[in-house]
Amino acid sequence: MTRKAMETMETAMKTTRATKAPNKRTAKKSFLVAALAGTLALGAAAPAPAMAGAGAPSGDARISTAFSLPGAKVYPEGIAADPRTRTVYVGSYADGTVYRARPGRAEAEVFLPSGTDGRRTANGLRVDALGRLWVTDSTAGVAVYDTATGTRLAHFEVAAGTSARFVNDLTITPDGTAYLTDSIRGVIYRVTPRELAAGSGVLTEAYDLTPALRPRPAGTFSLNGITSDPAGRYLLTVDMTAGDLYRVDLRTGAVRRVALTGGDLKAADGLDLTPDGTLRVAHNVTNTLTRWQLGADGTRARLTRTVRDTSLQIPTTLARVPGRTLVVRSQFDKGGPMNPGSGTPTTFTVASVRGL
Repeated sequence: MTRKAMETMETAMKTTRATKAPNKRTAKKSFLVAALAGTLALGAAAPAPAMAGAGAPSGDARISTAFSLPGAKVYPEGIAADPRTRTVYVGSYADGTVYRARPGRAEAEVFLPSGTDGRRTANGLRVDALGRLWVTDSTAGVAVYDTATGTRLAHFEVAAGTSARFVNDLTITPDGTAYLTDSIRGVIYRVTPRELAAGSGVLTEAYDLTPALRPRPAGTFSLNGITSDPAGRYLLTVDMTAGDLYRVDLRTGAVRRVALTGGDLKAADGLDLTPDGTLRVAHNVTNTLTRWQLGADGTRARLTRTVRDTSLQIPTTLARVPGRTLVVRSQFDKGGPMNPGSGTPTTFTVASVRGL
């Protein structure tokens, strides 16, 4: 961990101790912000992937703004696109607000206000095949909403008594099962269609990847983004600190490190996998997007494209829509989780990237 990361964590710990009778949620949030700052600072010290081709920093990709988000301190992290309606949803890490961007609109609107159902953060977002919106709260678990009415349909939380946790990203497989990463515990949770129908419950720990993960500095994250094979054979999840990609076989449960050629996945955050085996990745602190070609069985991946541009403003995740990729500009370094006490963010926006 870098000196800056250690100082950030010490400050958070002192603040927690100085507060009179702090509640458990406040203490947990302080720890999580410190852990995130440690991970991002570590990622900033790591080398960025090599450029795939010469030319402009964007590597001939065209970057523009898709839409803006209302609010002075949004610090967005998650994104999900509904292919049925072409509506896009974005979540705020700062306060759990979920925004909705309708097709053709230049600015998103608030869909689920801050604090809805007690939600503190909105990290991973996904819209399933039936049009339900899944939203993770890093401090608790995941909730599922009706996109037509905003009504909460179900919610699942990490088991009571579990110490540090950071429920981060999620993916949904063709059979309707949701899988979620825990960046601190190094596990993948599961919510089955039967559990969803029940409406609520405890998140099931489906896979423990800690035996396979490389050792990492205390206070840093491991698992972050997660995606799934469109055929339902396996999951892919990234260890953002080590830069490794892992494949989880959904039939056998076997976990293996994917062989990467041409680069690594350090500081990797969001993942997006298309049916043709193209994996797109957002690397947050390096302001980088990469494109990889997976082998037929998902055990190998080759770097085919790199886009690096400061206008990405710390990209945390991405979603592929027809003709372009939507990328969340988090601005975490402007008074956000990376540097809580410094910097002033500009208008928060989602980028449109063509040519990735």
